[in-house]
Amino acid sequence: MCKAIDGVMYDTASSVIDKKFTCGVPGDPYGYEETLYITKDGLYFIYTYGGYKSKYPQESITPIDKADVRAWVLSR
Repeated sequence: MCKAIDGVMYDTASSVIDKKFTCGVPGDPYGYEETLYITKDGLYFIYTYGGYKSKYPQESITPIDKADVRAWVLSR
């Protein structure tokens, strides 16, 4: 997925996965994934997607400040 946010392009295909959290199993309508990516410029973003009854029924990209990454990981 590729998305421009505030003039910055975030692209899952050209970024590196740092952490990935999965809830549920494949095909679970309540299941979802949260994946933390790092861009080549050192920016972080979270890609989310899940089943149609999950909290992420549609793909989304959300930028996250480097200072907030540790708290996000620990909250998973």
